[in-house]
Amino acid sequence: MLGVPSAISRRASVITYEAEMNLVIHAGGGILRAVITPERLTIVATDLGPGIPDLDLAMKEGFSTASDRVREMGFGAGMGLPNIKRNADVLKIDTEVGKGTTLTATVFFGRQAEQGG
Repeated sequence: MLGVPSAISRRASVITYEAEMNLVIHAGGGILRAVITPERLTIVATDLGPGIPDLDLAMKEGFSTASDRVREMGFGAGMGLPNIKRNADVLKIDTEVGKGTTLTATVFFGRQAEQGG
């Protein structure tokens, strides 16, 4: 990806996949945008879904509000936000119940950033 190390490309792919799944599973859609500069890749996922009532709880591995139908399809294991956090160098989540969520995850292209946050 863009001549960056494969470890950084993998991290960006995990973040993008998990953010996209959250948009589909929890918000019924939204906008996923990537902003690329020479120093970093910033992934922004914005939705007008239900918002996240307890962000601290949502960040815990295994916690999920996915429906039984989604779980039967093999999704909704409660690893989305923890995986995003683990792979981002910087993660910011702005959420308001009843109004939606904006997740901003940044991966720096520098050598020291190859391990993740």
